[in-house]
Amino acid sequence: MTHDQDIETLIVAAHTLTRLAALETANETPSAQWRTLTILRDHGPLRIGELARLSRVTQPGMTRLVGQMVDQGLLTRATDAADSRATVVEVTPLGVEALHTWLLHLTSALAPHFDDLTEAEWDALRTTAQVLTRNLDRAATTAEVAR
Repeated sequence: MTHDQDIETLIVAAHTLTRLAALETANETPSAQWRTLTILRDHGPLRIGELARLSRVTQPGMTRLVGQMVDQGLLTRATDAADSRATVVEVTPLGVEALHTWLLHLTSALAPHFDDLTEAEWDALRTTAQVLTRNLDRAATTAEVAR
């Protein structure tokens, strides 16, 4: 198997895991909401346009989603101090708690699918997750600097 094939296998497995998680949890909250909370948790307050770009949705779509999430108390909106025409969005403590609760629910729903792993396989998964996190964080930082 080539390195490109290994990367493809990881991508397909991640997509499958995401779909399985949605089915197992029967969570009706749009995945865009969880993605938005995660992005804001990881990046801090962002303008709606930047949040839309990072989430890969249109700005009007993100504006609608943000409005719904503000109504739910998950996010706050404020005028950007650097440009009063722009809006900055920030996750609230309720939003952080909702994300944390969802991640716990997600983990417990998927755990049975990993019951048969050996310690060596757990070590391999842990190492893979660490490598992916490190390299993807570095790629994201490089992409942000290039903008």
